[in-house]
Amino acid sequence: MGNHHTKTMAEQGRKLLAWYDVHARDLPWRVREQEPYKVWLSEIMLQQTTVAAVKDYYIKFITKWPKVEALAAAPLDDVLKAWAGLGYYARARNLHACAQLVAGQGGVFPRNVAGLMELPGIGPYTAAAIAAIAYDLPVAAVDGNVERVISRFYAIEQPLPLSKPRIKELAQALVPEKRAGDFAQALMDLGATICTPKSPACGNCPWADECAARAKGLASVLPYRFAKKKVPIRYGHVYWIENGKGSVLVRQRLMKGLLAGMAEFPSSDWLERAEDFVPPLSLKWKRVVGIVEHTFTHFHLELVVWRSQKKTPVLNGRFVAFAELQHEALPSLMRKVAAHALKSIKAK
Repeated sequence: MGNHHTKTMAEQGRKLLAWYDVHARDLPWRVREQEPYKVWLSEIMLQQTTVAAVKDYYIKFITKWPKVEALAAAPLDDVLKAWAGLGYYARARNLHACAQLVAGQGGVFPRNVAGLMELPGIGPYTAAAIAAIAYDLPVAAVDGNVERVISRFYAIEQPLPLSKPRIKELAQALVPEKRAGDFAQALMDLGATICTPKSPACGNCPWADECAARAKGLASVLPYRFAKKKVPIRYGHVYWIENGKGSVLVRQRLMKGLLAGMAEFPSSDWLERAEDFVPPLSLKWKRVVGIVEHTFTHFHLELVVWRSQKKTPVLNGRFVAFAELQHEALPSLMRKVAAHALKSIKAK
């Protein structure tokens, strides 16, 4: 990336921000002083939902619970009632759990992507959006709109989802040092209002002159996607319980079903929809950032790992020293879990 390239990228950023200053959508959560609470609330509501559907709910929540402490203090039942109709109810339960965690930390949201991702209900996109919009950190928040804009601007013909890492990289390179939050919202607005999935309004686009897809006549067809061969996904939680002396709880799986009789870290059932974390024991649990993924023949599994401590064995398990885990009958899935948990312990 030569100097000239960096300059043209800065120029693209300026063009987009100039367009945004005139054409930004008027949305209730866009306030001059971007409060992290308001940004977070709107981003959680916008997951899997349209802007039109979210507006009234957002106003209702902000009026009822103007600060994160107020939301944290509300009974979960009230929050679920206020959420009714928005769908994907795990979001509401995560919202409440997250508010309680943040309120317990003095009402302050973490000021970095990694810290935000440790909170319930916040994945990579939401964390990046909050970091950029609330704290003006120079990170690219890549949602479906942004994937489409970047795919077209650079004429990326590799299909999604394979092109995701490349898109992320290119989007990140465009983020300006100042006004990163406005830039994040400008890209989303561009995708939502101009660079739409079908028949984009290229004539009104601030980037039309440099758009590679437009030059190639591909603007309305990119991004390409693989025809989906449906591998069902299952979800679960796995419990990493340490004894405080460098050992972790391991138990034997039942002699029936998948991985029968193998060693495992205790886990919830693997279900076809992601269920909320229900602690198997009343201990203090901390989520390990990220997920463990594993593909079996007939389904793909995503596990969230939770860490805790207990001096004595529980859940029909026994403690095994970290160094001895390699000698246990752990299937590759559980080895991935161990690697994931141990990495987070080493990082501390």
